[in-house]
Amino acid sequence: MAAVSSSRSLFKLLLPLLREPVRAFSRTAPAGGSVPHRAEGTGALTGAVDRFGGVTVQLSDAGLPADISESVFSDLLRDALVRWKAEGKVAVWLRVPISLSRCAAAASTHGFTFHHARHDHAVLALWIGEGQSRLPGFATHQIGVAGAVVDESNGKVLVVQDRNKTMNAWKFPGGLSDPGENIGATAVREVFEETGVRSEFRSLLSLRQQHNHPGAFGMSDMYIICRLSPLTYDINFCTQECLRCEWLELTELAKTSDTTPITARLARLLLHGLERGFDGIDLGLEELPAVYSGMFYQLYHRPIPQTLKS
Repeated sequence: MAAVSSSRSLFKLLLPLLREPVRAFSRTAPAGGSVPHRAEGTGALTGAVDRFGGVTVQLSDAGLPADISESVFSDLLRDALVRWKAEGKVAVWLRVPISLSRCAAAASTHGFTFHHARHDHAVLALWIGEGQSRLPGFATHQIGVAGAVVDESNGKVLVVQDRNKTMNAWKFPGGLSDPGENIGATAVREVFEETGVRSEFRSLLSLRQQHNHPGAFGMSDMYIICRLSPLTYDINFCTQECLRCEWLELTELAKTSDTTPITARLARLLLHGLERGFDGIDLGLEELPAVYSGMFYQLYHRPIPQTLKS
């Protein structure tokens, strides 16, 4: 009976501990202060250091448990921030996959704010350097590109009327540039997708900048018009996007009221090019090596006189 009674007493003592939820962290208090002991499989947060002294942490590659809690991640992040500050890092970027979005809430308690979001992840940022934050804002512009396909043999240009616009005005075919896509490639692609006409890039003609654009979620919009030369002439336009598509006389496009102001102005510019040569209006393309090894950039400018070329 004494043994049974003793066992029952021990069970009563252990019962509160058995009911307590298992924690991913346990803390002891040695002389140097409290030190976290991580649960098995949960290591310290690490990240890639950039040339500006910032750290980027990819949570999808950090080896975190799929069911990690906000409190556990908060402890991990707090320890990492102490370490990075001691190492002299100036900023921390957290790339949080949507499956670990609860970690964003935990990060916010340490001062992180949203920087931007993509399809399957969000990026949070925190300045931990001295003085005011010097972190750059996210990209704030969208790039729209149109192609003015000019048939120099007869002075006609390829134009479309959008199906889903309130005003069916003649305009040059075009659309948004894809990430990593060159301007000229966008113009050629969009012209073919909308009209079925194949073309090649010749030059950049103009650039329009507009802020608070309703079609860009209130951000800024850059609209670039390129001059293209036709490789084919038969029209097979996309009926989902376009109401009409025609080869129209530039003289008619320049004076008609059934167009947009920018299209009419560019029509007059193209007429000037036909009459006096496109060298006076073209911004040609030259590809040059960038300062980053193995990379190139596209530079658009007026032709350089032969006497000034090195």
